[in-house]
Amino acid sequence: MSVIISGVEPDSPADQCGLRPGQSLRAINGHAIGDVLDYRFYIVEEKLRLSMADEAGKPFTVTMHKDEYEDPGLLFDTYLMDREKSCKNNCCFCFVDQLPPGMRPSLYFKDDDSRLGFFFGNYITLTNLSETDIDRIIAMHISPVNISIHAMDPALRTRMMKNPRSGDVLAYLPKLSRAGIRINAQLVLCPGLNDGAALDHSLTALAELGDAIQSVSAVPVGLTKYREGLAPLRLFTKKEAADVVAVIRRHGDLMLAAGRGRCFFASDEFYLTAGLPIPAYAHYEEFHQLENGVGMSAMLLHEFTQALADAPDLPVTRHITIATGAAARPLMENLARMAMARYKTLRADVACIPNDFFGRTITVAGLVTGRDIIAHLQGRALGDALLFPASMLRHDGDLFLDDRTPDDLEKALGLPCIPVAVDGYALVDALLGVYSERLSKPLRF
Repeated sequence: MSVIISGVEPDSPADQCGLRPGQSLRAINGHAIGDVLDYRFYIVEEKLRLSMADEAGKPFTVTMHKDEYEDPGLLFDTYLMDREKSCKNNCCFCFVDQLPPGMRPSLYFKDDDSRLGFFFGNYITLTNLSETDIDRIIAMHISPVNISIHAMDPALRTRMMKNPRSGDVLAYLPKLSRAGIRINAQLVLCPGLNDGAALDHSLTALAELGDAIQSVSAVPVGLTKYREGLAPLRLFTKKEAADVVAVIRRHGDLMLAAGRGRCFFASDEFYLTAGLPIPAYAHYEEFHQLENGVGMSAMLLHEFTQALADAPDLPVTRHITIATGAAARPLMENLARMAMARYKTLRADVACIPNDFFGRTITVAGLVTGRDIIAHLQGRALGDALLFPASMLRHDGDLFLDDRTPDDLEKALGLPCIPVAVDGYALVDALLGVYSERLSKPLRF
């Protein structure tokens, strides 16, 4: 086992030891190095004994002295120092299977890599892991681990994920629990499959893992218009969504009564579908699953209210339009009203963008495309600037899901188009035209 060095940082400890590209790193202090987890875990010491091989494969050893936690300065071809692990499941609800043709290739890759979970918070299904991988997680105390559970009944999980290992790997959960590894779990719920009695069973079984369970979220299945040949799934009805919320609340109340924190949460989508009010800010405790849309509305309202109260008294005479998806429309309209009540000469309109790219059943703002924004807003009086959630863009902040760019929006709509973090303070700053590091780029009015 070894990893080829692609570069060496100038004046780094590795450079001072004479290491160069093309050589291979085999072990650090006797520990074999196969990927980024091994590397990051074993480089923290001040004295490192590196087992190397030259370009011809001849072994040699280097002793390196550096500050504790200082990076040695070795560079590798990929961040993971290995290939990204793809998903081996064929889940009946997989969103990637529902993408339209012609999108950028990276969007069709299904990752299921525990290393990405550790560094970036991605969720894994465990089916890619062996007992050795679990032992490494325990030895390195990688915690918390984010796991897509979906069902705690092994047979049901296997039926939903269409991987023979899906049910067997649930046996890893007690082992992680006993080792003190905390778990954030998610359940993608499909009506008639893993809700109802199956959901009740899953939450009961997860609670039995004890303090290892840090949080559990339930999110509804997302269905695009591209489902030809896929499993016959449907959306939740209003009553079914309310039933899901009731089951999760009951289990959360039991956890609270046991002195363990609520732990179990329904995503905001379930409350909106059920026509129920979003719980208050305190309900969500540590907000462990914001990325799953759990408590995002409560967090945004809380931050926006505080930011508005702290905002300076400025002469704010401008007209702003906020683009969002159908699910967030009521919340954004409420925030706009709050801002206009504070600043009488501010006009803040909310433009709900129907999702024609994926289908009108997709209502979350993060899946709105540049093409749909242009189609629905071109020719409208939008005022001085258009604000839109930065979550509509990929991580680099340059592309929508349809490969349109913020510059494409500006050219088509004829005004500044500004991505704003899903953050109440950033939104207030953007409405007021105040530059802030929280914004994705400076305001231009």
